Amino acid sequence: MATVSLNNVNKVYPNGFQAVFDLSLELVDGEFLVLVGPSGCGKSTALRMIAGLEEISSGDLHIGDRRVNDVEPKDRDIAMVFQNYALYPQMSVKDNIGFPLRLKKVDKAVREDQVGNAAGILELMEQLDKKPATLSGGQRQRVAMGRAIVRKPSVFLMDEPLSNLDAKLRVQMRAEIASIQQDLGVTTLYVTHDQVEAMTMGDRVAVIKDGVLQQVADPETLYSEPSNVFVAAFIGSPSMNLVEGLVTKDGDHYSVKLGSQTLAVPSSIIAKFPGLDGQLDTPIIVGFRPEDLDDAAIYAEHPSDQRLTATIDVREALGAETLMHFKIDAPTVDSGDPDALDELGDGNHARITARFTPKSKAKVGDTIGINVDVTALHFFDKTTHKAISPRKADVTV
Repeated sequence: MATVSLNNVNKVYPNGFQAVFDLSLELVDGEFLVLVGPSGCGKSTALRMIAGLEEISSGDLHIGDRRVNDVEPKDRDIAMVFQNYALYPQMSVKDNIGFPLRLKKVDKAVREDQVGNAAGILELMEQLDKKPATLSGGQRQRVAMGRAIVRKPSVFLMDEPLSNLDAKLRVQMRAEIASIQQDLGVTTLYVTHDQVEAMTMGDRVAVIKDGVLQQVADPETLYSEPSNVFVAAFIGSPSMNLVEGLVTKDGDHYSVKLGSQTLAVPSSIIAKFPGLDGQLDTPIIVGFRPEDLDDAAIYAEHPSDQRLTATIDVREALGAETLMHFKIDAPTVDSGDPDALDELGDGNHARITARFTPKSKAKVGDTIGINVDVTALHFFDKTTHKAISPRKADVTV
């Protein structure tokens, strides 16, 4: 096992395109860290630089105490699991798993013992004599992992290993990978564009956008204390609702104005955000998650001055929950996340998603009251998109 340290690492291609900017990131010994971001954000490039498959333009990369910028990939003591499995079709499962040991000229008896141990961990004992073409996608991914495990590397690198699997199998495999990594205790960097994978698997999660690291924190902190608008929109499913608003004060009473609607906010809540004092009556970005909205018809005891009124545009019944989509007449916010729902608004009418209990009887076309948990509001500077936060997140840029 080993630490991995990237210090101000940059990647610039010969045509001048820069894929990674001053990336500084440290994986502690035995940690499972997930690097997540949209497609094309530089996350796989960062992983390939650690693997030695991409040259580092500037900066330093250390694995353990050794600077490895110029060390050949085979000498870095890493094992990589690819998106496409990269199995040898003509070889049996046993031979695929044992191939790295064969290259090292490990004794056959020792090799078979180590292959058997890996196959036992991965529940592949019954498939050892089969060819990859006869296996399911999940089994092929286990074989690829087995090949990495037998090398007993200091570091695992995983590049979107589950993206070729169907949704149900992805859920199963992400739990298995996390469990195996925990049992083995090998330092692991896992790259994905799927924030659900990131949140459920990682000890910590690093969010990257356009080659720039945005925030590194444990999943709970990323969710509750996003450092900027992009992280707020990217982490969480459905995405956080983000709209332009105002915080106003009348005597001792504070309100948040969202278009033509107003939410009363206790002064104790505002006091947690000292940065808001200098931005009263100034446009800011207000965020609230779908799970912090409720159907007022069900939770009638909620304060009436902490409700929105809206007409339901779309209703998605998902069994355990019902997603309601509606619009309010507040300016939309471009979060920088190409997949965020906030960009489906028309500029002056932000689209909002609410996660209701299935007990809600609201239908498309109904105009209803929607309770807002004002204790869970997030505030961001409109110009910088940085959080106006009660506590500093692990990494803020």
